[in-house]
Amino acid sequence: MRNQLAGTGTLLRLALRRDRVMAPVWIMVVAMLVLSLPASLESVYGTAAERARLLTTMNTNGSLRALYGPAFGDSVGALTAWRGGIFAGVLAGIMSLVIVVRHTREEEETGRQEMLSAAMVGRRAPLTAALLAALAANGAVALLVTAGLTGRGAAGAPALGLGIGATGMLFAALAAIAAQLTESARLAKGLTGALLGAAFVLRAAGDAGSAGGSSALTWVSPLGWLEHVRAFAGERWWVFALFAAAVAVQVAAAYALAGRRDVGMSFLPARPGPAQGRLTGTGALAWRLQRGSLIGWSLAFLAAGVVFGGMTDGAVQLVGDNERTREIIERMGGQSGIADAFLATMAGMLGMIAALYIVSAVLRLSGEESGQRAEPLLGHAVGRLRWAAGHLAVAFAGSALILLLAGLGLGIGHGEGVGAAVGATLAQLPAVWVIGALAALLYGAAPRYAVAAWAVAGGALTLGWIGPALNLPQAVLNLSPFAHLPKLPGAEALTWAPLLALTALAAALLAAGLAALRRRDLTA
Repeated sequence: MRNQLAGTGTLLRLALRRDRVMAPVWIMVVAMLVLSLPASLESVYGTAAERARLLTTMNTNGSLRALYGPAFGDSVGALTAWRGGIFAGVLAGIMSLVIVVRHTREEEETGRQEMLSAAMVGRRAPLTAALLAALAANGAVALLVTAGLTGRGAAGAPALGLGIGATGMLFAALAAIAAQLTESARLAKGLTGALLGAAFVLRAAGDAGSAGGSSALTWVSPLGWLEHVRAFAGERWWVFALFAAAVAVQVAAAYALAGRRDVGMSFLPARPGPAQGRLTGTGALAWRLQRGSLIGWSLAFLAAGVVFGGMTDGAVQLVGDNERTREIIERMGGQSGIADAFLATMAGMLGMIAALYIVSAVLRLSGEESGQRAEPLLGHAVGRLRWAAGHLAVAFAGSALILLLAGLGLGIGHGEGVGAAVGATLAQLPAVWVIGALAALLYGAAPRYAVAAWAVAGGALTLGWIGPALNLPQAVLNLSPFAHLPKLPGAEALTWAPLLALTALAAALLAAGLAALRRRDLTA
């Protein structure tokens, strides 16, 4: 076994070096999502009576329980765990799957792992190094959350921090299995992401149907386990035994699979393409490569729109006469009545999440190039701009499609104003396109740093999500392109100037990115 782990330390140092920018950004986003909440909650619900009313309102509203889960206590610490725990767990899971797949299947897909394996590197060393890198990232999140919330409760802070970190490690282990089963990094991430989404849906369905997290569906989901840690509300330390057992079983399965396949191979073989070519051009090829991802995002946005639309009446009830909550929602969604302001807030949130889709779709170009699949294609009568245009068309048109479906879902869930809801989500497109165009510019001009586009999208999401609650200066909020969009539905008048300006900026950035791609050499 020692020989199979040979070189683990070297590979771990390499992984940490490669993640020296990406991992800290993820860690800070996950930790700040939680640490920004206590001050906001105290400003909104400053008295015990207000927090008690919030607890009662939340636990009697099924739609809000589906989103956040039940609240188990009315202290600031307990409300922090309720408001941010599930979402921090989801983000920790995404961070973990990205890290593990990046240092396992992606290394094999690009051929780098085969070269490393020619040296003194054990069969299971890459997988071990990837899991240790994920453990380091989740450990850092747990430490930051624990340190930041220590004053809120002696036992609650480490319980919440460890719960978020344990959730991340569970999905890291799932990603380790997916990396053995699938043929590509994209499929491994997609499979693990689908399981993460299923875990959220199971927990949401369970919590919506029963108060107190007593549903069997909640207990089936790892995110339900995080909820049942009950940080700051009578901690259940025995729940961590479930996390430990699940992680141990999954890691053992990943190790067993890793020892039974060759480098670059997978247990789920690639499906052959059609015998008669339907790939009549670069656009058709890009569509074939990206259609699965787009269909998944489309279904998710439609479902999210329905859920958020259905929450509108509950959100109005939750706000009640709380002026501070009303101020935050109106700052995010405009001063046009709480219902319209809430819908505008949800439309903006869906727009910021759509930015993650467009970055993923644009950076598929980088994956094709680094995987050495672009060079043989460009060696024929296919120009670089024509090849890139196919993927960019899918990315930009796809973002419009998922926002259209999100708007339909919002209108259907709310039960009225479908046209206004669609207009609100489509109004997010110029800002989404700016971020997509910036990703294209980074890829075209500096492909080694194209991954920084994720930080841009994450920064916009963080500013839009946390900024209004922290009452950040408008100058800081304006760093995000989403801050310049009209607040729809309900705005007094649709202002076209910012929409046209952002669209023009996106076009300029995209043109600069394509010009840079045309001039530079392809990377190995």
